[in-house]
Amino acid sequence: MTEPKPQIVVCLGSSCFAKGNNRIVELTEQYLCDHGYQNDADVRLSGSLCQEHCSEGPNVMIDNVFYSQVDSGVMLDILKKVLPPKH
Repeated sequence: MTEPKPQIVVCLGSSCFAKGNNRIVELTEQYLCDHGYQNDADVRLSGSLCQEHCSEGPNVMIDNVFYSQVDSGVMLDILKKVLPPKH
């Protein structure tokens, strides 16, 4: 039985998008590529419409754990913890 793939869901609602989640998507894709993760094969990265916490955004959910006020530095810290480099 294979282990379930980690799932990263980035809110792309208008408020989170305006607060910079478009950069979080790019940063996440680059991190996955640079650290040996194949998008879709190893990790499921997707976007969602509003996660209904607009005032707390930008918002990201990883394996059903909700993160708010995510900027580039916070996202890198989360990714390093949840998805340590493979190589």
